[in-house]
Amino acid sequence: MRQLPGHPILYLADQAHAPYGGRPLAEIRTLSEGITRFLLAEGAGVIVIACNTASAAALHCLRGQFPDVPFVGMEPAVKPATARTRNGQVGVIATAATFQGELFASLLTRFASDVTVHTQICPDLVPLVEAGELTSARARAVVRGYLTPLLAAGIDELVLGCTHYPFLRPLIEEVVGPEVEIIDPTPAVAQQTGRVLAHRGLAVTGPAPTHRFLTTGVPDRFRAALCDLLGLSAPVEAAGWDAAGRLGLVSPL
Repeated sequence: MRQLPGHPILYLADQAHAPYGGRPLAEIRTLSEGITRFLLAEGAGVIVIACNTASAAALHCLRGQFPDVPFVGMEPAVKPATARTRNGQVGVIATAATFQGELFASLLTRFASDVTVHTQICPDLVPLVEAGELTSARARAVVRGYLTPLLAAGIDELVLGCTHYPFLRPLIEEVVGPEVEIIDPTPAVAQQTGRVLAHRGLAVTGPAPTHRFLTTGVPDRFRAALCDLLGLSAPVEAAGWDAAGRLGLVSPL
């Protein structure tokens, strides 16, 4: 929204299936396909897979299934981390599914041949963010528990490999201290989205656009999350999955 202030955004949160990180890769691919079909039916011109787990599991398959649709995916920022490290010790925090995907293995092969990459699965961080629990003593203890082994390994670069984790960045910075650089790839993804829109002739400039926010979970909870996490006050529409695995709008009662 900051990168492309004139462009309308259609955002779907599949909170009915969150978190994705512990789900089988095949299930994540099926969910991602259903979401893509829904977003295209609602008029999306570019699909941003704003989830490292879904990108790792489904990006390659989606590009094969929808060859005419431009996709922008997420990937852990291993390349800049390995370029910036001073001691050759890099940490990556992400979900189990992100580390299992071919995308992460490819990143290690291409960029990490001469450094050591330490990985840490963090299953409790996404639920903390979804619940808006960003500064509690419990959140601090969970973050510290995940990061302590990486600090013991001597990392000087830490990659945030999940789009939920930046909301916990103040706690993460508190735990790792000033000697560890934190790398958040999401600004680069926003920039790439702008480039794709411009290349496709879809970039929009003008007055403030109308954004749409949808969730497969509880709209009131997502509305509160928008306010708490992003400072946005906006209506939230309900979407739902049917028995055949199709995603559609849910009419208000």
